[in-house]
Amino acid sequence: MTNPQTTTAPPGESAAQGDLPGYCRRLADQARRAGRRLATMTDRQRSAALRHIAEALERQAPAIIEANAKDLETGRQMDLSSAMLDRLRLDEKRIAQMADSVRQIAQQTDPVGRVVEGYTRPNGLRLEKVRVPIGVILFIYESRPNVTSDAAALCIKSGNAIILRGGREAIHSNTLLTQTIREGLEKAGIDPDSVQLVQTTDRAAVGELLKLEGRIDLVIPRGGEGLIRAVVEQSRIPVIKHYAGNCHLYIDARCDEQMAIEVTVNAKTQRPGVCNAIETLLVHREHARGGLLARLCEALGGLGVELRGDEAVCSVWPKARPATKADWDTEFLDLVLAVRVVDSLDEAIEHINAHGSGHTDGIITSDLASAERFTGEVDASGVFINCSTRFADGGEYGLGAEIGISTDKLHARGPMGAMDLTTYKWIVRGDGQVRQ
Repeated sequence: MTNPQTTTAPPGESAAQGDLPGYCRRLADQARRAGRRLATMTDRQRSAALRHIAEALERQAPAIIEANAKDLETGRQMDLSSAMLDRLRLDEKRIAQMADSVRQIAQQTDPVGRVVEGYTRPNGLRLEKVRVPIGVILFIYESRPNVTSDAAALCIKSGNAIILRGGREAIHSNTLLTQTIREGLEKAGIDPDSVQLVQTTDRAAVGELLKLEGRIDLVIPRGGEGLIRAVVEQSRIPVIKHYAGNCHLYIDARCDEQMAIEVTVNAKTQRPGVCNAIETLLVHREHARGGLLARLCEALGGLGVELRGDEAVCSVWPKARPATKADWDTEFLDLVLAVRVVDSLDEAIEHINAHGSGHTDGIITSDLASAERFTGEVDASGVFINCSTRFADGGEYGLGAEIGISTDKLHARGPMGAMDLTTYKWIVRGDGQVRQ
């Protein structure tokens, strides 16, 4: 059952050899055939495959780390930033987390076949709106080979076939991870072409795949804003987007000041190179007068955070650099934070809706009315009250993992788990009714 073309081709070496469009069509056609069979499998079969995959990941951990070392060396030669190298790195702990994530997905309730709603019409027709797989998903991503198993597992659980297209900096890791996943599928009696990796690192392959409307049903790009915009511009297939994680935290006039400091520090410094770390801090003017702003700046500055502030911030914290207009719209993905003093909750909400990316925004407040207004008026996929934005994550939401965090409003929004990789169909049952 295993297709040698997708399991034995050397990492980074084109399997297309003179016919890139044909190669991409074959990948899509193989995925569609395998996906149709996968969609008819029981949840027991799909979940058994995920358990086999988790075991295989643990068994192959030494080989995966060895392959990843080659990618890290390539990343250094490419002058990737420390944040990007961190995303690329796999070690025993991260591989164990990958396996645990796959097991968590296996344990979830089957999203396929779930009845969203059902009712009987006056003429006796019985209608059900039932969740079904989307079909074939093209997943395009950079670095982060750990999401290879997350994306594959979520698609398997939801009955979708997936074509994985990682970056050339992770080709060794992704090739071995995909082989491991396919072995788990085969062990469970599932066509391994349900999960395929684009073996060529030729960027033109992405353009060819994005033309395959009718063969591929959905594209999910995960990476930098440049990658995502390029995919959107080229694609003839629907795209679910996550342009940027320009996340905000607002410190309200009434709040627990120690909580404000601890949450701010965590939201910025716990892992600054990820999309749910805050990039802008908004502080009510009461705290510029009362001393909390200075304590926040001291705590952040002590951890190496470069602060870029407005005039009020710079007067309180002279070490801050004056913020530019562009800073309010920037996803730094680094130990850099834009800080602004605002006069009211209204001004904070206005700033967030003007400059935010619709990802995740939070408020620290002890005022219930402020919290309710903030959640109602801030336009984001996740709105947090008195907790770190770092919790904006599929695993932390109990989804096991996520294939991405959508900042779109159609078809999904926020962290996308297995349920978000389904659509629905109407099933109508009758007893011979005809329309008059």
